[in-house]
Amino acid sequence: MADLKHVGRLTTNNRKLVVAYKTVPNEPDNALVVHTESLDAADHDYLMQLVESNAGQSEKELATAMARTTLSDGSNMLARFHTTGKLVKVPTNIVEMTPNRNTTIKLDELNKLIAEQQGVTIADIGVQPETETATAQPVVEDVAPAPTGDAPLTDDQLAAQYRSQADALFKEAKALREQAEELVPTKRKTKTAVNAE
Repeated sequence: MADLKHVGRLTTNNRKLVVAYKTVPNEPDNALVVHTESLDAADHDYLMQLVESNAGQSEKELATAMARTTLSDGSNMLARFHTTGKLVKVPTNIVEMTPNRNTTIKLDELNKLIAEQQGVTIADIGVQPETETATAQPVVEDVAPAPTGDAPLTDDQLAAQYRSQADALFKEAKALREQAEELVPTKRKTKTAVNAE
């Protein structure tokens, strides 16, 4: 089998994961990942089909393809994984990419190599908010820090995540509506002026 981009595991516990974003805007030492074992069977299958597809393998950041993919219930993969807490921020130095059985490379080292090849900094290799469309941006600006280990979220952290997710989804919906308007402006029904005097 050919090398597979976007797949790896945590070095701390060998949990398998898929890397949605190799870096986070303004946080080049963090990545956004999906722990595959945290998904239900249908979502897991949809995600792995996307990873293995031409669409998934041709993207620099898998999240770009995730933003164009629907799950079995019709919801957007990237949006739902984000709102349900499946998109998790982790340090790049504890992620090990496993493109095949014989090759491993730490994500922070991979990011360094990519940055050197492109002649840019690590912060520049990720998705840049001002150059990408809203659907391809990670929406994590104000998310409360994820708890370490298996500790549950506090009510305050959960509330902060919900507020952040609601704000992010509102921004995304607004941006999508603007894009739709640019493509095909809404036809407004012209009302005939009737004076009821």
